[in-house]
Amino acid sequence: AVVINAEDMVQSLNVPAVRVLGQVLIRPSLAVPHLKVKNISFINWQRMKQVGIQAVIFDKDNTLTRPYQHHIEPSVEASLQDCRAVFGNRVAILSNSAGTADDVDQQAARRIEQDLSIPVIRHREKKPGGLEDILKHFGRLSACQLSMVGDRLLTDVVFGNLYGMLTIHTDIFTEEGDNKAAAAVRRMEHWFLRHGLHKIPSPSHALCSPTDIASMVVDSQSATR
Repeated sequence: AVVINAEDMVQSLNVPAVRVLGQVLIRPSLAVPHLKVKNISFINWQRMKQVGIQAVIFDKDNTLTRPYQHHIEPSVEASLQDCRAVFGNRVAILSNSAGTADDVDQQAARRIEQDLSIPVIRHREKKPGGLEDILKHFGRLSACQLSMVGDRLLTDVVFGNLYGMLTIHTDIFTEEGDNKAAAAVRRMEHWFLRHGLHKIPSPSHALCSPTDIASMVVDSQSATR
């Protein structure tokens, strides 16, 4: 059995995600990513930019780093460098902890920026809210020109799909050291993706056709959608 303590539950409380559950029940495709890959090393960043994506937003934990760690996971380090070479300063981290109102004096955001050399978007609302702050960070881009990359369906994928971004879902590196409540919810999300959502198509994208999206995969066997 999974034991969840009060501290984990408070840390995981995400009011925008709770509010959007009703929309997901009505439109389950909101929880379906445009692309599913093992990790970001299977993404062709150059191709992504060629078809119109101009900026990339990453979740941090279990997408770029192991949970609560402050160094890039070695298996994705080269791909992240490639991404930054293609998109320049239009690469950022969007966290539901660092950079939010919960981040006292923005200490966590500043530490991530120092350790990873990637800007952390300051935002008042947790994913799947906060679009206004994201657009303000990048400037002169529309939501359809952004790609949201992360391991969570109800936050990363739903957030991106709500606003017309290109959404990419990754597997996790590990549950070791992760927030217990978040890990439990993520396991439920993945079960629904495999058993309830696998036949539902992802939302259409304003810039990228299904063929375009499929061409963004370095190894076609790594993608399931």
